[in-house]
Amino acid sequence: MPKINPKNSYSPSDPPTYLKYIGLSFQLFAIIGAGTWFGWYLQQKSAIKFPVWILLFCLVSVVISFYHLYVNLKNDDKSEGNRKNN
Repeated sequence: MPKINPKNSYSPSDPPTYLKYIGLSFQLFAIIGAGTWFGWYLQQKSAIKFPVWILLFCLVSVVISFYHLYVNLKNDDKSEGNRKNN
C-alpha cells in the first residue's frame, strides 16, 4: 500500500485558497459597508451637524472587520497545523 505524503495531500472537497480569501474580502467589505450605512442612517435621523454617527460607526465597523480577519487567519493557522501533524 503506497504511503500518502501529508505535504501533498489535497482533498478535492477543500476549496482553493484564493476563493477563501476572496470570500473573506467580501465579508470585510460588507461589515464596513453596513456599519457606514447605519452611521449615515442615524446621522440623517439626528439633528447633529457634525457627522459623529458616520465616523463612529465607520471606525467601529473597521475594528470589527479587522477582528473578524484576525479570528479567521488564526483559525486558518490552527487548521494548517492540524493538517501538517496528521
